[in-house]
Amino acid sequence: MQSIEVHGHRGCRGLLPENTLPAFLLATKLGADVLEMDVVLSADGQVVISHEPWFSAAICRDPNGHPIPVASEQQHKLYQLPYDSIRSYDCGLTQHPNFPQQQLIAAPKPLLLEVLTAVEQLAQQLARPAVQYSIEIKCSPEGDGLFHPTPDVIVGAVGKVIQAAHVLPRARLLSFDKRVLIHARQQFPTLPSCLLVEDYIPLQQHIAELEFTPTIYGPMQALVTPALVAEVKAMSMQLVPWTVNSEVDMRRLLQLSVSGITTDYPDRLLRLLGRL
Repeated sequence: MQSIEVHGHRGCRGLLPENTLPAFLLATKLGADVLEMDVVLSADGQVVISHEPWFSAAICRDPNGHPIPVASEQQHKLYQLPYDSIRSYDCGLTQHPNFPQQQLIAAPKPLLLEVLTAVEQLAQQLARPAVQYSIEIKCSPEGDGLFHPTPDVIVGAVGKVIQAAHVLPRARLLSFDKRVLIHARQQFPTLPSCLLVEDYIPLQQHIAELEFTPTIYGPMQALVTPALVAEVKAMSMQLVPWTVNSEVDMRRLLQLSVSGITTDYPDRLLRLLGRL
């Protein structure tokens, strides 16, 4: 198999609770090249790792250990809670319905700096190549001021944490929101960017709206065709599709010579590549 980046989606969501410190450490131990994670801001400006800007009813429990009702989950907004309060919730002891093999473990939503520091230390202890970080900023125009600050503020906060952890050369920012990538380019011009895509809008239209060519193009896997691979390569971008969990889909994408694959099961891809 050819050289390809193995991206551990939310750490290794198929094996351990998503976006938790244990999941990122296990993905590092397995040998993932890149750790993919999502970030939002707390009320006190801390960069917190979380896919949703609220506590998801599917995977989280309130500070009293009670399940969070779906109807009221958005009332538990991270942007309206200081991090000390966020830390009192658990997001590791509730079985995710889509990942029955996931090992449950008590875990809060960690800080970005906490994860970067712990992973750097572990990689050094294991004497393995330095890990890379794909940090997705969850942002939308509708959520400005409600679930998160404006993109310039959150980009600045995330960039400062990346710099404080001394991993700027090995980090990249991801987003579906083009505003995030535009602000990232202005504030941190050397930081690679990835445009995430889940629609059938042509590549050229996406790039025209962005007004520059990002480092990486990140489509959902169903969008990846030989024609798209050729188009992306012609623009000197890397192509990293998501989220690829079956061996059949992994083999298809490997045959298309994509740059990397984002998966909830980095162990499966690493085994397929003969690296586990």
